[in-house]
Amino acid sequence: MTDPTTVTRRSILGGTAALAGSAVLAGAPAVAKMAPKPFNPNFPKGFLWGAATAGHQVEGNNTNADSWVLENIKPSIYSEPSGDACNSFELWRADLDLVKAIGLDTYRFSLEWPRIEPAQGQFSRAMLDYYKAIIDGCHERGLTPVVTFNHYTTPIWFAVMGGWTNPQAPALFARFCEKAAQALAGGIGYALTLNEPNIMNVLKVVLPPQAIAGQHAMLEAAARAHGTAKFAAGNSIDIDDIPTATRNLVAGHKAGRAAIKAVRPDLPVGVSLSMFDDQASGPHSIRDHMRDVLYSPWLDAVKGDDFLGVQNYERMVWDDKGRVPVPADAVRGVRGAEIYPASLGGSVRYAHQATGCPIMVTENGASVDDDTIRARMIPAALHGLKAAMDDGVPVLGYIHWSLLDNFEWIFGYKVHMGLASVDPVTFARTAKPSAAVLGAIARGNALPG
Repeated sequence: MTDPTTVTRRSILGGTAALAGSAVLAGAPAVAKMAPKPFNPNFPKGFLWGAATAGHQVEGNNTNADSWVLENIKPSIYSEPSGDACNSFELWRADLDLVKAIGLDTYRFSLEWPRIEPAQGQFSRAMLDYYKAIIDGCHERGLTPVVTFNHYTTPIWFAVMGGWTNPQAPALFARFCEKAAQALAGGIGYALTLNEPNIMNVLKVVLPPQAIAGQHAMLEAAARAHGTAKFAAGNSIDIDDIPTATRNLVAGHKAGRAAIKAVRPDLPVGVSLSMFDDQASGPHSIRDHMRDVLYSPWLDAVKGDDFLGVQNYERMVWDDKGRVPVPADAVRGVRGAEIYPASLGGSVRYAHQATGCPIMVTENGASVDDDTIRARMIPAALHGLKAAMDDGVPVLGYIHWSLLDNFEWIFGYKVHMGLASVDPVTFARTAKPSAAVLGAIARGNALPG
């Protein structure tokens, strides 16, 4: 079994240069001295302020999901199973109340495809009603529901077919989107088809060889257990299958978007991407090549979408050989992740430049046990975001990851990214000081003076 302490999806992706500093990119042109432009701390009217969760990570006992299989198979790279998670399947009202109490006006959550279509072609009316109740609960509290139709997890039957490597995958996903939209689209504020469908392109760059080998052994065990040639999960597939899965995910996004729009043409639909603040260092930097590796072909696929969700946790500095190590004096989070708030503004600028899409920050946060780091990171990251907006980047809103300390995939409950902690026995939610920091900014729709 691969040692899960060697790598974390969001501590690799998730840590966000020192809080007070930013990199100077080599080769930057000299700038003539001029009077600095006054910084405007006010965000535009209607700017969305939110926090995010994902079904499998908070609901609990999602037994029809591909991830449930992988958490419980032997060998597994998961440090522990998800189990009850945060029991949000029962306590979703408490989650909405928490969002409101913090001072936010937007809640991003996901539909669980494995619950809604537990067997191929069989759709659960009860589960569609369940998610409709959450959407209605958002409106009752004055919250805008931002709904992700698929946040990684797929039904076991889909994974047994090879998941996103199967040529039928785009059509199967579009059918799910159509059924879900028919029941739910009327109340959704913004829709995302997929969460970070480029995640495998990212992980193949940042995962160490032992994690890749451990993933392969885990997937082989799952395939044997289910009597199939290939078991491919929504966020765990063999490296060799990434090109095929990527083509099908792109097709799935487009087909899913069309299915949602066919039900409700005026509903804004996009997709979220995992994006670093990629920076060039020295002559012959491979930054532009790495952007192609990490984000192609998604930057073309999303052109014409209503918006693009950007999910940023850190920067990558690239020289002519590869990734430049994290500075020795950097502020760090869990397992050494660099906390670099300026990465948010940098990633958003590039995302808009490359696609022309309006941007929604659908995830931003830090893997830290010390909440004071998160409390300092939030206004620093928002300062960079507002500067990008003042330079003309259209940004619809900021949604923090995450609302709760939840199940963080292969690291289980060892990684804490929430604005609130969750008692593992009583499931009581307790807001952290960082929640008050974000809430004060949201209530005032402005950064502190």
